[in-house]
Amino acid sequence: MVDKLKDYLELTKPGVTFMVIVSTFGGFYLGTLGKLDFFLLLHTLVGSWLVSAGTNALNQLIERNIDAKMKRTRNRPLPAGRLKPEEVKLFAVLISVTGILHLALAVNLLTSLLAILTLASYVFIYTPMKRKSSLSTVVGAVPGALPAMGGWVAVRGYVSMEAWILFAILFFWQLPHFLAIAWLYREDYARGGFPVMPVIDKAGTNTSLHIVVNCLALLTVSLLPTLLGLTGPVYFAGAFFLGTAFLAAGIQVMLKKSNRSAKHLLHASILYLPALFTFMFLDKVNL
Repeated sequence: MVDKLKDYLELTKPGVTFMVIVSTFGGFYLGTLGKLDFFLLLHTLVGSWLVSAGTNALNQLIERNIDAKMKRTRNRPLPAGRLKPEEVKLFAVLISVTGILHLALAVNLLTSLLAILTLASYVFIYTPMKRKSSLSTVVGAVPGALPAMGGWVAVRGYVSMEAWILFAILFFWQLPHFLAIAWLYREDYARGGFPVMPVIDKAGTNTSLHIVVNCLALLTVSLLPTLLGLTGPVYFAGAFFLGTAFLAAGIQVMLKKSNRSAKHLLHASILYLPALFTFMFLDKVNL
């Protein structure tokens, strides 16, 4: 029974859902005017977690045969045969619908609609596109960036320029993060039939260029919260330092084109987002 529960938990991709919760909380906290509404926050996080978990489970259901071909995914519950497709489908649909309804009834309709957009774009656009085009990386960054906007909308009830800035930060962060992963596992992605950029770009020239360009874009948009009056000078300095360090890691990939530099970039990306949100929380301008 315990092993079965662990398998269901693995379907939700806890690491991914944790980042969704962090970004949703970040959007909610920055969007809060005055005192934080803890009950609304709790409803927002619970609903967002359920939709994210269901989305990840549906993704694994669709890609179970491909996952079986890849070393890093072949031991997942479905390709390993520990769970049946029928029970995973039921589980994924149940928690996804529950999350969407929870957001609609306990938060607001717009947040629920953003959650539906997140699930639909990830499962029905990004997932099938992964086997057809390297541009799927860009498409996949959209549902990955929507939770921060969802957190803002949960407390404000509307989409504003600030919400789009949060979306942009998450969007541009994901691209070098994923390209670093794809670089390190390019042989596995090739085995699974995924034409990600590091697979088709043998020399790594275009991949490293995309990494640097998106790191630079991230540095730029990460400074905007202060310019819009959401955060103060401490955040601005922190965002500049973090963005510059992230960009430097990307430039190292361009110069060295090695697994080691890609691994350093991946580690930098994992540290970057929680650190950036920490600066946001510490230096939010009280409105």
